[in-house]
Amino acid sequence: MKNRNIKKYYNFLKFKRDFTRFSLDKVKSYEIVMFWLKSLLTRSQFLILSGILVGCTAGLAGVVLKSLVHYIHYVITYKVHFEDQVFFYLIFPFSGIVITSLVVKFFFKGLDKKGIPVILYEIAQNASNVSPVKMYSQIVQSAITVGLGGSAGLESPIAVTGAAIGSNFAQTYKLDYRERTLLLAAGATAGIASAFNAPIAGMMFAFEILLTGVVFSDFIPLVVAAVCGSLISRILLKEEVLFLFHTRDAFNYHNLPFYFILGIFCGLYARYFLVITRYIEEFFQGLKMSRLQKAMLGGAILSFLCVLYPPLFGEGYETIKSFTNGEIKEVISNSFFSFIAYREWVVIVFVAVICLLKAFATSITIYSGGNGGNFAPSLFAGGSLGYVMALLCTQAGITDVPMTNMILVGMAGVMSGVLYAPLTAIFLIAESSSGYDLFIPLMVVSVISFLMAKWFSPISPDLEKLANQGKIFTREHDRNLLSLLHTLDLLDKDAQVINENASFEELLEVVKNGKRNLIAVLNDNLTLVGIITLDDLRPILFNRDLDGTMTVGNLMKDPRAVIVENDSVVTVARKFDETGSWHLPVIKESGKFAGFISKSSVLNSYRQLLQAHSG
Repeated sequence: MKNRNIKKYYNFLKFKRDFTRFSLDKVKSYEIVMFWLKSLLTRSQFLILSGILVGCTAGLAGVVLKSLVHYIHYVITYKVHFEDQVFFYLIFPFSGIVITSLVVKFFFKGLDKKGIPVILYEIAQNASNVSPVKMYSQIVQSAITVGLGGSAGLESPIAVTGAAIGSNFAQTYKLDYRERTLLLAAGATAGIASAFNAPIAGMMFAFEILLTGVVFSDFIPLVVAAVCGSLISRILLKEEVLFLFHTRDAFNYHNLPFYFILGIFCGLYARYFLVITRYIEEFFQGLKMSRLQKAMLGGAILSFLCVLYPPLFGEGYETIKSFTNGEIKEVISNSFFSFIAYREWVVIVFVAVICLLKAFATSITIYSGGNGGNFAPSLFAGGSLGYVMALLCTQAGITDVPMTNMILVGMAGVMSGVLYAPLTAIFLIAESSSGYDLFIPLMVVSVISFLMAKWFSPISPDLEKLANQGKIFTREHDRNLLSLLHTLDLLDKDAQVINENASFEELLEVVKNGKRNLIAVLNDNLTLVGIITLDDLRPILFNRDLDGTMTVGNLMKDPRAVIVENDSVVTVARKFDETGSWHLPVIKESGKFAGFISKSSVLNSYRQLLQAHSG
């Protein structure tokens, strides 16, 4: 009885501690209930409850986004009448990018960072604290872009929205870094699960991409969030699985050579897709134009491509379904290829060109001012690539190649190589198409494509720049922890300094009153010109014959290395190892002296981070 009363009192103190951090007028009624529940439940129980709430909310956000896009498609297709199809494709993709750019400029103050790299940056550099604006900004922007025909996908915006929901939930209830990161990943997991009705794929996405380099022991919140997100989407949208194919053939091991070849093609295409993406990104970044001018240029190019090749309009899933349903003539009839007599080679060329142009269309959509992701484009391109290969085999007289299987497996292959996420690709296609009997070819093609992508570049080109700067986590856990430290935070605040023109007596006074073994020698501009150590002074301290001849300039020496204030702590640690020094001077970008950093301060900070991020 006594122990029970003690526990109740302890829970009351926890509730009071958490609740009193907020001013009463800002606390909502449901937050009071949540704080009360947090005080009653164990950590694991509260995290599971949090996973359920975050999963349902992120799943609902995914439903809202998909419904918005479908409604916009419905309005512009059936309510807005255009007699001229060319004018239809000219006006809407252009309008989508321009309107999105204007919305970002006037409503979101120009903050248009998007995509998975943004989430990874927040995990590594901002302690998994995502801005509340991300909970709705991605929905608004991507709905306009993709709804009006932008050639991008909705899945990345849904993932970013879910991550923001999870992060802000954790911030509201004062959870620590590990718990924030877990709920951030849970929100993104639920978003992907709701987009594809594929909960396992959502979890694989979290493990392969978001939680790279993060040590954690809880995964049940991810499971419940994925299930909740998928159920919300299934109940509210009442959709069948994304890829429902009745003509799929059973796996036949005799077709393995075709899957091996397809895996190689997928790996090569994935590299092509990433190279084009990088090229287009640098092109638009290098343009000396305003945001609106870039949007107008990108929108004009995209509209022109959609006029020539209508399958580039929007996400492209319907085109893939048309391929499998044998409706290729209808797809071609809407393009300028309709003026060419229908032949098998015409179909092959048409689909191959679409596949090649999809990389341009997607990159232009995203980097000229639109909002979207690479999930849907990589699936579209992979399905098109598989279809082309099946047609080529048919033309070569090989009639038993399973066309639908090649399309599905090709989708997983290109996605694996583009996102560097083979498990996500395998389970996404297996779940969303009920293609569990295709696990072997899915694994073969996805792994081959992934290995080829890794051979070209160990880190995804989308993340390479941030990874090299130490701004996102990699699989090197020690390097990840060091990247959380900031050079200026490790400075010794009591550094001893002396002017280079000072006398020997002034130097002795600094030594007498100081507590450090290292003295920085500065010029009149406060620029570091050298250092003096007590080891350098000891031989002459009691040699009176040298007192009158020795100056600061005679005694100082060059430091073994110099740290610049914007150097990463990884770079700092490397300089300590290379020089064998225990202290190194730090200078500002202006060249002025900032202070010293000791190896012990780096090691102590690292030890504290290791304790905080382990377990």
